[in-house]
Formats: sequence, structure tokens, C-alpha cells
Amino acid sequence: MFEGIRVAVGQVTLSEAMALARTEEDQLELAVREHARMVYRIAYSVLRNHQDAEDATQETFVRVLRARRKLAAVDHPQRWLARIAWRVAVDRRKKVPEVCFDEMVGTEMVSPAEPADAAAVGAEAVKLLQRLVNGLPPGLRDPLTLSTVEEMSTAEVGEVLGMTEAAVRSRLFRAREILREKLTTLMEVKRDK
Repeated sequence: MFEGIRVAVGQVTLSEAMALARTEEDQLELAVREHARMVYRIAYSVLRNHQDAEDATQETFVRVLRARRKLAAVDHPQRWLARIAWRVAVDRRKKVPEVCFDEMVGTEMVSPAEPADAAAVGAEAVKLLQRLVNGLPPGLRDPLTLSTVEEMSTAEVGEVLGMTEAAVRSRLFRAREILREKLTTLMEVKRDK
């Protein structure tokens, strides 16, 4: 008689464990569906290579899978995933040689309604700006990339990069000032020619 009770208790425990596991799988699947594009964009903004960004996205979700029990306790899953994606991409960037931004400007930036000469000038401006951003030190480039490309708030950028909001605002200000100075200098040189 006691064995029957133990089995029933064991079955309830097993059922609860299976239900919990199913809930974790559902949470993970929901996180992937909701945030996969954001994770890819973050990885791409760091790596600037489609294949590397896909690999980093996959690695991010593998890490999330390993830590899936933490997912239920996370207040802001998007920020948590963004932080993981950023770290994975930065680690990967250290292993992979940096790709020049000149190769990154594609045809998707050209509007069919735009005249060819205007499109060429626009593409050159984009290349120039990308080169200038790429030339920033990583401590300034990374917050700027997350803030402008990923449109994250200063709080989110701070959480992803592990710094205070004040530090993020300071670095964003400095990065924009450096870009403004370089663009002003380039425009003056071009005007003098």
C-alpha cells in the first residue's frame, strides 16, 4: 500500500518536473521568436559579417539554453539577451579580423526613385561616416553603435556594456564630438580644394 503512494507521489513529482521543463522550453522558444532579430542585429553591428553574425546569434541562444533556468527570473529578457549577444559578438570579433566598412555598403541603401548621381553621393557619404565610426576607439564606438544602430536607451546600453548611464552618455557625447570634428575638418578641406 505504501509503495502505491510512493509511486503516485513520484509520478506527481515527475509530472511537475516535466511541466516545469516544458515551461522552460516554452520560455526559451518565446525568447528566440521575439528577440532573434535583435540578437542578430547586435551581432552584425559588432561583426559586420553576415555569417559571423549568424554564428554569434546561434551561440547566444546556445548560451541561453544552457542558462535557461535563469530566464524565468530575468526582469528584462531583451536586455539580458542583448548583453549576452554583445559579449558573444565582441568575443568573436577578437578572434576574427575586422572587415572594412567599404565592403558593407550594399545596394539596399539605394532608392529606385533616387537619381543615380544622388545615390552615388549618398553611398559615398555612408562609406565616409562608416569609416569614421569604425575609426573610433572601441570604448566610444560600442556605445554609439548600440545607441544609434540598435536604438537602445542609455540605460539599456549601460546594462549591455556593464557601465553606468552617466558613462554611456559621456561616451556618446565624446564619440559624436569626435565625429563632428572630423566631418567639419573634411568639409573644410574639401571646400578649400
